This record gives sequence, C-alpha cells and structure tokens, in this order.
Amino acid sequence: MKNNPLLKSIGPGILMAGAAIGGSHLLAATTAGAQYGFSLLGLVLLINLLKFPFFEFSQRYTAATGETILDGYCRLGRWELPIFFLLNLFTAIANIAGVSLISGILAAELFGTAPHPFLWTAGVLTVCVGLMLIGRYKWLDRVMKIQIALLTLATLIALIAAAVYNHGFSLPATPPSAWNSTGLIFLIALMGWMPAPIELSAWTSLWMKERSEETGHAATVGEARVDFSIGYLTTALLAVIFLSLGALVMFGSGETFEGGAKFAQQFVSLYTQALGGWIRPVVALAAFITMFSTTLTCIDGYPRALSASLQRLVPAWKDRFNSIYIAAILLTALISLTVVGLCMQHLKTMLHIAMILSFLAAPAFAIINYRIVTADFMPAAHRPGRALRVLSWIGILFLSGFSLFFLVSRLIGN
Repeated sequence: MKNNPLLKSIGPGILMAGAAIGGSHLLAATTAGAQYGFSLLGLVLLINLLKFPFFEFSQRYTAATGETILDGYCRLGRWELPIFFLLNLFTAIANIAGVSLISGILAAELFGTAPHPFLWTAGVLTVCVGLMLIGRYKWLDRVMKIQIALLTLATLIALIAAAVYNHGFSLPATPPSAWNSTGLIFLIALMGWMPAPIELSAWTSLWMKERSEETGHAATVGEARVDFSIGYLTTALLAVIFLSLGALVMFGSGETFEGGAKFAQQFVSLYTQALGGWIRPVVALAAFITMFSTTLTCIDGYPRALSASLQRLVPAWKDRFNSIYIAAILLTALISLTVVGLCMQHLKTMLHIAMILSFLAAPAFAIINYRIVTADFMPAAHRPGRALRVLSWIGILFLSGFSLFFLVSRLIGN
C-alpha cells in the first residue's frame, strides 16, 4: 500500500478542504441556515459547482507541468503575481486573526474553561506555529487527515440528532428573502468564501510540490484529479451539513444572531438547549475542529503563498524560500495576534471586508486560472475539455455579473 502511487498523491486536496471548511462553513453556511432556512441551499450548491473548475485547474496545471500555478502567473504577464501577493497580504492578517480568535473561543467551549479569549487565541496560534516550524508540511498533512475524519464524523452525528429533533427536514416557517440590501451583503460574503476564495487555489499547487518532495512521487493529472475531487466533494458535503444544522436547530428560534465568535458560541448553546447536554461536546468538537483546521492551514498556506510569490518577485530571494517562509509564519502570526488584541471588537467587520474582497476578486482569478490551463505553455493533452471550459465560462460570467450587480447596487444605495 505504501508504494501505491495514488496514495502518495492524496493530501493537497484534503488540506484544501481543511482550509475551506472554516469561516465559509461554520459561520457563513450555518448563518445561512439559521437566518434563511433551506432557501439558500441551491445557491450554496451552485457556487460550489461554478468555482469547481478554477480550483481544479491549479492541481491540473502542477500535475501536467511540474510547476506551481504561481509560475503560470509569471508566464502570463507582469501584473498577475503582484495582485495575488497584495490581496493575500491583506486577507492573511484579517483571516488568521478572525479564525484564530474563533478557534480560541471554541476551545474554551470544548474544554469548559473561560480565560480571556486573547489567551486562548494566543494558545491556538502558538500550537499552530509550533506544528508548522517543527513538522512543516509532513505534520500538516497527517494532522489534517485526522481532523477531517473526526470533523466529518462529529458533524454527521450532530446532523442526525438535529433531524430527529426536528422530525425530518421540514421547516417550521416560510424563510425570509435574502434578496434585499441587507441580505445582498451577506450573499456576497457567503459566495466569496464558499467553499473558499479562488486565490487560495494556489495553495494546493504549492502543497503538491511539497507532497512530491516528501514522497518522491509526482502526481499524474489523473491522480491529482482524484485527490482534488475527494477534498472538494468533502467541502461541498459539509457545506450542506452545516447549512442544514443551522436550518434545523437555529432557524425560527427567535434568536438574534451575532457575527463571528459570538455566533459560534450561539451555535453550541442552541444545540445544547434543543437536544440536551449530551450533544454539547459533539457540537463543540465539530465547531472547534472546523476552525482549528482552518487556522492551521492558514498558518501554513498564507506564508507559503507569500514566500513563494516573493521568491518570484525579488530575483535576489530566489533561493531563500525556507528563511522567508519561517519569517512569514512568525510575522503573520504575531501581527494577527496583535490585531486580535487591539481590534477584537472590529474583527467581524474585517472578516466581512475580506470576504467581500474575495468575491470581487474572484472573476479576475477565475480568468487567470482559466488562461493558464488553456495557454500554449500548458501541454495540449491536459488542457480542460469542452464541458469544463463551458462550465468555466458560465462561472466567470456569473461571478462577474454578480460582482457588477453588487457594486452598482451599492452605488445606487449610497
């Protein structure tokens, strides 16, 4: 089994699932269910489908060429990589600060202790930084596979309990419409992070290179597709589950739902009230693993992407990846923790801005990824087929049209 080439290829797609199943699932998908019942389920499935090609293209390109997709950015022109770097620089701080704070608060929920949230956040970041500095990709890969397995089991138990409590999947009332000025902002944020921002597709490409160096096996395009499909389908399934959890237990509860960390606490509390104390550790474990896995992958993914970008943007740093990577991990963690300490009350706003920016940037990165896998430097045999190209253009048109609609509506509204 150890010599099975497919097993040697499995990993980057699961890591992508760990990165995706966080804010987009526990916060955005569950909030969608809590506020709008099952009415947004179709939109969640649609955005997962329409973003599918652009995440798949990243692993396809690396498997076909042996290069990371960042090398593809460099081949296209001069502006693609700098834009990628600048967007990641902003979102790295906002996202790591937000997900680590929520992870810290959920750790207190899980272990039943309540020191200051800043101390729990510092503890979570210290563990994540330690794992990455000591074990690097090898430990990340192993820890994430265990976490995703536990997360899937815990969320399935919670969903079954919720379905039994609610006597099936019927809703107690007609859900409100999300198609208004307030709901539109939420929809944009939901689609921006569902299943993840498109620029994060570069992470799987970088992880593929690390996986290849660790195992001595370079994944074929077919093997990369299997790895990607496992991870991506897992994110889609869990998005449906988290939305269902919100709809079955939280929708129609009469609660006014807060954002960010407070919502995560409400998620655990409402489950306990509805189903009894026995469910609390299960739900708290599912919620904590969701956010901890995202924090861990972000602590590796953002510094890795920023370091790889700097390698290509600054010729003098071409052979200094390890030192840049270590510095990037320490700096992003330290700045993120500082942001938590100084701006804890404003993290919800920062996360919303990051989510909206991710959606507005999605058409650009979708087009970039599409151009890379259809360019002359992509081996013809591994370019996407007609069906995937058609789906790509539908996705680009949808993302572009919705972004334009959002911008126009905000201008008219103001």
